[in-house]
Parts: sequence; structure tokens; C-alpha cells
Amino acid sequence: MIKTGQSQQLSQKQSQQQRLSPQQIQYIKLLQLPMVALEQRIKEEMELNPVLEEAEPDELQKEEQLDSPEDWEEKKKDNDEVDPVDQNEEVDWEEFMHNTEYEGENYGGYSGSGGNQEWRDLPNPYHESLLEELEHQVGLLDLTDNEKLVADQILGSLDHDGYFRRELEAVVDNIAFNEGVLTSAEEVEKVRKQIQRLDPPGIASTDLRDCLVVQLEMADPDTSGRNIALKMLKNHWEAFEKKHFSKLKKKLNIGDEELKSAFDCIKGLDPKPGGGGTEVEDTQNYIEPDFEVRYQPATDEEGKETGEGDFIIKLNDRNVPALRISPRYKKMWDDLKKKKKKNSNDSVRETKNFIKDKIDSAQWFIDSIRQRQNTLMNTMKTIVALQEDFFKHGEGLKPMILKDIADRVNLDISTISRVVNGKYVQTNFGVFELKYFFSEGLETESGEEVSNREVKNSLQQIVDNENKKKPLSDQAIAKKLEKEGYKVARRTVSKYREQLNIPVARLRKQIM
Repeated sequence: MIKTGQSQQLSQKQSQQQRLSPQQIQYIKLLQLPMVALEQRIKEEMELNPVLEEAEPDELQKEEQLDSPEDWEEKKKDNDEVDPVDQNEEVDWEEFMHNTEYEGENYGGYSGSGGNQEWRDLPNPYHESLLEELEHQVGLLDLTDNEKLVADQILGSLDHDGYFRRELEAVVDNIAFNEGVLTSAEEVEKVRKQIQRLDPPGIASTDLRDCLVVQLEMADPDTSGRNIALKMLKNHWEAFEKKHFSKLKKKLNIGDEELKSAFDCIKGLDPKPGGGGTEVEDTQNYIEPDFEVRYQPATDEEGKETGEGDFIIKLNDRNVPALRISPRYKKMWDDLKKKKKKNSNDSVRETKNFIKDKIDSAQWFIDSIRQRQNTLMNTMKTIVALQEDFFKHGEGLKPMILKDIADRVNLDISTISRVVNGKYVQTNFGVFELKYFFSEGLETESGEEVSNREVKNSLQQIVDNENKKKPLSDQAIAKKLEKEGYKVARRTVSKYREQLNIPVARLRKQIM
């Protein structure tokens, strides 16, 4: 018998950790929100805190002029020396992400514009799901009780794209086990084929070939290319899938025009009859830009551009209400402070503590909103400064990484990452996510560094303009890019092509 000894040791370890205050956490959370979600967040805070209220901008200006800063400084001294939200820009994101008090919140789903509040509060209209539509159609079929059980099993087994991929015997076993009813694989297949011809056609197909064939069989017999397309899919699927045009023409004894007509007919079919149909998406989910950037060129007396100009950068906060601390609660607080402490009873002390907490919370929230606006504007101004050519002409993106912005605005890279994530800017050339302007660099033959996004744009143009009868290989694309001045290896072309969701040359082949 072997005895093992165990020993315990005690040791002390001193480490320094930065703990985020609730105010800093609040600022970080507000910083991440896009504009539409911020509007909702402010609305929630106003409902929770009666001290916080909306004010007209002109009223707020007057109040700021009349308010004594010394008064608020004195109030903050009574606040146990609360740290301002922007005291430390270096944020410990690990602690923030694992702070259980704030886990599980997600403002990404908020949608809607800052228009009429009554419209925003209206409930979303009800849309019948695809499954409900199919159940209604199945109810109109002339099915026996056993066949209805089979139909329920089939509908319940459809995947997101609308395909039925279960084994027929599995359905038979499931019905026998759960319902005590004996059926057969032939009966399941018979019901499945009936469901296939419901709307949308091709639903409950077993694979792509089955899906396309049933749609062609249900199409108008006079549809151009339909008959040849049916023969091609039923008898020569492998050649069709690999786009072996010469083999198909030979086996079907047809020419280019007939083959092209058959392919065009197939292109009009739906390969995913259930795709996106399980539940209608919320049509109110759309992008509302957080910024607007316009370049205004300078002109001379004759109206001609001088080659100079200015950028106009706006933060889209027109629907974010101006906030203030309620004057009524301010007065109530002042009146309570004037009361002598010795005459204060428990009720008065509780009231004072309640109002003080709410006023402090409101002030912190207002400070966080202001700091958020400053951080966002500083980040946007820096992006514009580094990408002037793009905001002037709509092209000429330069390599830029998060560190380039972080160094210039004196913030942590993690903070910049969260500032740009999910935020959009309206330009003269369209709406872009801020992440669009960040890309790695690539050196040209002349030694100039360009954004890899520019290279991807050139690659896309080359593919768009290629001869579709003879699509370019990755090596051929690399040579064309080299002629444009980009030194790109074939494997890099393959990587960029995949990132752009461009298929390989063989699958880009078309009949002209």
C-alpha cells in the first residue's frame, strides 16, 4: 500500500486591480448603444427615475446659465467623492463583460425611427408563419386520420430551408410509438408528395434535385426551357451540378440557345422554399445612421471650386431628448437641506436619502450621455481625417486599424472597437458601418500602401467583367491584379474571393 502525503501552504499575494464604478459601467454601456437603442435606453431611465425629465433645448440653456456650478460642486462633496465617468479612459473590459449585474442585456434588437411616438408604441402586425400556412393548406386536403398524423410529423420535421430530411421509417416508428397507429413508408412518401405541391411549391423536398424537379413539374408546360430542364435534372444531374455544358449538349442533343433557355428556367426556381418563411421578419429593423458626414467644397466668387473645402460632421441625436434634473425635485432637496438635523425624523431622513440618490443617479446619467457624445464625435472626426479621400470622392480607402484611432483620441483600443461596432454613417456615397473603414494594408509595386478593401473591389470588378464562358482562375486574377499594380499571391486571391462569396471559376461558368 502506497501512502501519499498532502501538504497545505498559505501564501499572500499582492496585486492591483482596477474596479469599475457603477458610473463607469453605465458610461460603457451607453457608449456601445447605436442611436436608436440609446433613445429607448433614455426612455427607460426616465421611467425609472422621476428626477430625470426632458427639457426643451432653450429651457436647458437658461437653466445652465442660472444654475450655480458651486452648488453642484458642494452637492458632489456630499456624495462620498464619486468619481466622474470619464476619470479613467483605460477600461477593464474583462471585468465589464463578467460583471453579473449587467449580464444578459441586449440593445441590438431595438428598432424603429425617431418619428411619431404613437406609431412607435403600436404593436407589430401579426403575420401567419409558414408552418401555420401549411397546416391550413393540409387541412384542405382529402386525408384520412392516419394520413393527417403523417402530415403533422412531416410538417414538424421541416428544416429552416423547408426540406424534409428525416428517414421515412423514422416517421413510421414515431407514429407507432406515440400514437399507437401502424402506417408504412409508402404512405409517408405519398403524403409528402402531396405536401410538396402546396404553396410554396417544393416544400418538404428531400434534396435540391427533388425540390427543383417538383417546381418544374408544376410550372406552365409552355414555359421556355421547361421540358429540357426536366430531362437535365432527372437524367443528368451530376453534369448539371458541375456545369459540364459540352456533356449536357451532347447527351441532350441540343445547342447553346436551348441549353441557355433551360438554365434560365432553372434560375427562376426557389432552391429554399422555406427560407425565411418560418416566421416573417420584423420589417421595422432597418438602419438609422448615427452620423452624417458631408464634404462642402469651397468656391470662388464665380462659383468655381477652389480645391479646398470643409467637412460637416453631425451626430444624429435629433431624437435624443435634452435631459435635466427636475426643478421641482431640486427645490424639494433645497428645502430639506435647510431643515435642522436635530429636528429631522426618520421620515424626513428617508425622503432626503431617496431624493439625493435619485438626483445623483440622474446627474451621472446626464454626464454619461454627454461623455458618450464627445467620445463618438472625436472618433468620427478622426476617421474622417484619416480617410479624407473616401469622404470626398467615395474611393481611395487607406489602410487603417483601431490602434490608429485609439492613439489619436487617447482611448483604449477596446473602447474604440465598441464605439465603431454597430454604428453607421451617412455619406454622399451611401450608408456605411464604421467598421467598413478599417482594413489591413497591402503594398503596391510602386511601394505605396493601399487598403486590402481596395484590392477586393478590384477583384470584384475583374470577376464582374470576365468572360462568363471562360471564367478566370485565381492565378489569372492574380496576374490581372498585378497589372493594376497590386502584388497579390494566388492564395491571397483565393482568400479574398471566398471572403467576397465568389465561387470558383468552374461554378461561375455561364452559357452566353
